[in-house]
Amino acid sequence: MTKRREFIKKTAVGSAGIAIGGMGFSPKSFASIIGANDRINMAVIGNRNQGSVHINRWCALKDSHNVMVKTICDVDERLFESRSKLVYDKSGITPKTEWDMRKVYDDKDIHAVAIVTPNHWHALATIWACQAGKNVFVEKPVSHNIFEGRKMVEAGIKYKVHIQHGASPARSEALDFLLGGGIGKVYMVRGLCLHRRDSYGIASKDKDTAPPAGFHYDMWLGPAPYRPYNKKRGHYCWHWYWDTGNGDTGNTGPHAIHSARTGIQKDEHPVYAVSNGGLYGFSEVDKGTPGIKSYGDVETYGNNMTTQETPNTQACIFKYSDGTVFLFDTRGRYTNTEGTNNISDGIIFYGTEGYLEYTGGWKAFRNWEKQPFAGAGIGENIPPAARSSGRPNLYTNFLDVIRSGKDEDLVNPIITGHYGATLVHLANISYRLGGRSLNFDKNTEKFVNDPEADALLTRPYRAPYIVPDKV
Repeated sequence: MTKRREFIKKTAVGSAGIAIGGMGFSPKSFASIIGANDRINMAVIGNRNQGSVHINRWCALKDSHNVMVKTICDVDERLFESRSKLVYDKSGITPKTEWDMRKVYDDKDIHAVAIVTPNHWHALATIWACQAGKNVFVEKPVSHNIFEGRKMVEAGIKYKVHIQHGASPARSEALDFLLGGGIGKVYMVRGLCLHRRDSYGIASKDKDTAPPAGFHYDMWLGPAPYRPYNKKRGHYCWHWYWDTGNGDTGNTGPHAIHSARTGIQKDEHPVYAVSNGGLYGFSEVDKGTPGIKSYGDVETYGNNMTTQETPNTQACIFKYSDGTVFLFDTRGRYTNTEGTNNISDGIIFYGTEGYLEYTGGWKAFRNWEKQPFAGAGIGENIPPAARSSGRPNLYTNFLDVIRSGKDEDLVNPIITGHYGATLVHLANISYRLGGRSLNFDKNTEKFVNDPEADALLTRPYRAPYIVPDKV
């Protein structure tokens, strides 16, 4: 990881100063640092699918890293019994439960929070946490729009807290190999997000109902515009509507986007973006088709029509100021995998001397050769630069940094999450404007002579859940 850390330190500041991230503070610059032997008290905010993953992972570190899940928080109180039991079974501790995150932030004994809410809550939940002096682990994508990402970076700096984001980092052996020139100069990268996404159904007005008992719906909506409760726009289904989600490019996509962007050494914004696509393959009229339970514990309905707003098929092109090209494909219908690694979630890097396929494991090919000459598991011919450690652990790294105060040691500092999320948002802005090409000023974080696109950099917020201009 040494080369990557040196790279991040050198590129944390943009030419106009706007790209400064929450990194580079010395330990003395933080208001308080947890001692090496002091327990870190965590709160997990958002307890459904990925929230359960967080509960498991933090609890598993109870003894090795002296961390305790003190509080679990979710707007759906129906989850409290099962998630409290999960904490107890994993750690022997019965956590406190809250449905309002603001009460979590009022607790002086909480040192850090994991924010595992829907996307539209990531920014405000993070900013409130920073203002309360809490360190933050926020899930991907870090923001719902570009304005929010910048405010999160500013909050980390102002309140001198550590903010880690949850996009999967690349294995350091593959990254070291790329940065060491293993395939020459990398001039293009292609990211892939290929997932089966059947219809989530119709969220029509006749399906509006009262929220379930124990579900604090107004708090769930938070910054999003008010609308009546509808199950098909609620739990997990929120990904597919612009008010709350960013489509699959912003759902599963950020993992590949983050690793790809790191591999091409671009801790900066692109200057050009275009994206096109649509909703394809949903043609059957729903005639009472029984739903099939899918991830997120919601029902899907094959090829039935849907009111989903985000695309299930999306092709994106980004270009950086030095000419490096980043291609990204999201495909949710019938599709092949790609590359010799059968990539569905992964990346292909193209260099002047070959290419590299990455999907957790990795293989590098020289020029036009059909057999890999380097990669995980290839054998003794792996170059020394490719024999380093595997993927770093974001959870233990976060706890270590809280204790050391060395923000520069974060594997995924918030600024890199902002750069990755901005790619998602640029793609979706282009898509929502009919696939129009966009020229982006990477220093001002605005579009070039395009007020229509600028209007989508942020959105109106619903009081009192307002992401502030000044954090």
